[in-house]
Amino acid sequence: MKVLVLERGTKERSLIQNALEKSGYEMLVSENTEQALQMIGTGEARFIIADQDMEEIQKSEFIRRARASTKATLYFLVLSSSDNDLADADDTLHKPLGITELRSRIMVGQRFMSLGDSLSQARDQIENLAVYDSLTGLMNRSAFFRTAQGELERARRSSSPLTLIALDIDDFKSLNEKYGVQTGDEALKIVSHAIREKSRPYDCIGRWTGDQFVIALPGVIGADAEKIAERIIRGVHSTDITYNNNTVNVSISAGIASASRISAATEVEPLIEQARQAMIRAKEAGGNQVHLIYI
Repeated sequence: MKVLVLERGTKERSLIQNALEKSGYEMLVSENTEQALQMIGTGEARFIIADQDMEEIQKSEFIRRARASTKATLYFLVLSSSDNDLADADDTLHKPLGITELRSRIMVGQRFMSLGDSLSQARDQIENLAVYDSLTGLMNRSAFFRTAQGELERARRSSSPLTLIALDIDDFKSLNEKYGVQTGDEALKIVSHAIREKSRPYDCIGRWTGDQFVIALPGVIGADAEKIAERIIRGVHSTDITYNNNTVNVSISAGIASASRISAATEVEPLIEQARQAMIRAKEAGGNQVHLIYI
C-alpha cells in the first residue's frame, strides 16, 4: 500500500516514514495540497496522512476536494496539535506522535479501506444484477425496456427512424430435450456473443425472455436493419456449439419492426411486440431467415 504524506515537520515526517517502512508500506511525499490532489485523482494514493496545521486541511477544503476527485475509497489520518478533531477526517492522531500508536492507526485505516473496497465490489455486483442477464451478459428485460424507451424519445425529438429486431433460436426446445439444459445454456451464450459481435457497438441489445433476444437500432430503417439481422443470422449459423462432446449447429430467426417516423402515439412495447410477431412469421416460413414489416 502507498501512503501519501502531507507533513512539513521534518521530525514528524521522519517518524512517519519509519512507521511505514516497518509496516511494509511505501511513503509518497507531497509538498502542497495541489500536488496531493493530482496524485489522488490519478489513483496513485488513497491513504493520506496530513497535518491539520496546514490551512487547507484545517478548513477541510482539501479533504472535500480529494473525495470529489475520485470514486475510490479514501482514508484520511489527520495529525493534530490541538484538541479539536477534524470532522471530515476518518481518524485523528494527536501530537506528539508515537511510532507504536501511529503504526496501529495505519493498520486500522488499511482494514477500513479493504472493507470499503469489498463493499464497493458488492455494490457493483448488485447493480450489474439489476441491469444484466447473468447467463448471456446482455441487458435483462427491464433494463432493455428502459434503454429502448430512451432511444424512442430521442428518435421522437429528432424525427429520426427507429427499428426493433426480435431474434429467436430455432427449435430451441428440441435442442434442450435432446442435448440437455446445459447445452442449451451454452447455445444461449454463443448466440448472444454472435449478436453482440455482429451489431454496432452502440446498439441496445437485450435478452427478452428464454431464447428470445431484442435489439433497438436508432437511426436505422428497412433494408439496412435487414442487413444487420442477416449478418447476425449468418454469424450464428456458421458457429458450432460444443459442450460435453456434443457438437450442435443452431440457427435463429429474426423479425423486424421498422418505424420511419416516431409520432407522439408511438410506444416501445407495441414496437417490440410487432417485431416478435414478424419473428414468428420468419419461423413459420422455415426459420433461419428474416421477416421485415414497416410501421
